[in-house]
Amino acid sequence: ALLTIFDYQELELLMCGLPNIDVDDWMENTRYSGLYYRSSKEAQNMHPVCVWFWELVRDMSEERRAKLLQFVTGTSGVPSGGFSVLQGNGEIRLFQIHGVSMAGCMYPRAHTCFNRIDLPTYDSKSTLEERLNIAITMVSTGFDME
Repeated sequence: ALLTIFDYQELELLMCGLPNIDVDDWMENTRYSGLYYRSSKEAQNMHPVCVWFWELVRDMSEERRAKLLQFVTGTSGVPSGGFSVLQGNGEIRLFQIHGVSMAGCMYPRAHTCFNRIDLPTYDSKSTLEERLNIAITMVSTGFDME
């Protein structure tokens, strides 16, 4: 009866503890698509929203990073082989940041089977931070935004 006060995401964090998330490995093993597509891995080719996203991730506590990872992938754990072997829908699927227009999506949206986060083209880092925090919090409390 005591366990019923936790949702599955909180229970996973309680039972497994906080993972040690290597942000450099996460960045290195991320694909960019949609409006954020880029053919080069060089930072100077990265869209400003993606730069802000990684700055925010670096500034997050381990717990917040775990909740972000859980929001996007469905689990807070990182595979023992790192992000290069991240699983999704029964196969290796790298973390993906997909750029979408603000007209179609106001908040970040996760596609957990594909380890993909849809990030709208925000005009400021503060807006991205606010909307990302709302999205992570709403999902962890059992609400979703469409």
